[in-house]
Amino acid sequence: MPKVIKVIIPAYNEADSIGKVIKDIPEMVEEIIVVSNASTDATEINARKAGATVLVESRKGYGYACLRGMEYLSKGDNSPDIVVFLDGDYSDYPEELGKLVTPIIRANIDMVIGARVKELREKGSMTAPQIFGNWLATSLMRLLFNGRFTDLGPFRAIKYPKLLQLGMEDKTYGWTIEMQLKALKQDLSYIEVPVHYRNRIGTSKVSGTLKGAFMAGVKILGWIFKYSYK
Repeated sequence: MPKVIKVIIPAYNEADSIGKVIKDIPEMVEEIIVVSNASTDATEINARKAGATVLVESRKGYGYACLRGMEYLSKGDNSPDIVVFLDGDYSDYPEELGKLVTPIIRANIDMVIGARVKELREKGSMTAPQIFGNWLATSLMRLLFNGRFTDLGPFRAIKYPKLLQLGMEDKTYGWTIEMQLKALKQDLSYIEVPVHYRNRIGTSKVSGTLKGAFMAGVKILGWIFKYSYK
């Protein structure tokens, strides 16, 4: 029986890229949900033109946008079997979505992370703080929780009932690490699949600023140490 797959794309001022992202998402996806996170450009207009469902979340924060998308799903008539998250800046390769959902469909895996492995990354697509932060976070998860993650990549797929079970709550930079930590604590089955990664269109709101990189680092470490004492 075919699975119902829906995509949530948090987007803050991604007018130049959002149409490309939506266009490259495979037809197996039933609905694409773009959550405009206080955008002040044509993100919402361009997303609608490209065929997406557009929601607005006025509170700035990656987690706020993801939670808004989940709230929308909870009120819909046709609940998804699988939810895919990816960024709206065209750094991910949306056409690789099939690689993420296949292990869920065929092997009953609960969650799949798209790992931005070095050999598939375009030069300069990840900053030095991002690379170090990934290494530190995944190393601590391995040391403290016996995790096998190598990346905190935003391109990820998860069974919808398992996503609800996690009880996601982070409003800003800690969304990805929270999901992975809670998956470990709740013994969800998971794997990583290598995905391509390129330089984003526009400037990153997190890694592209000193404040963003610092705050993301604080959030990541905060979640890890919070769960190390539970």
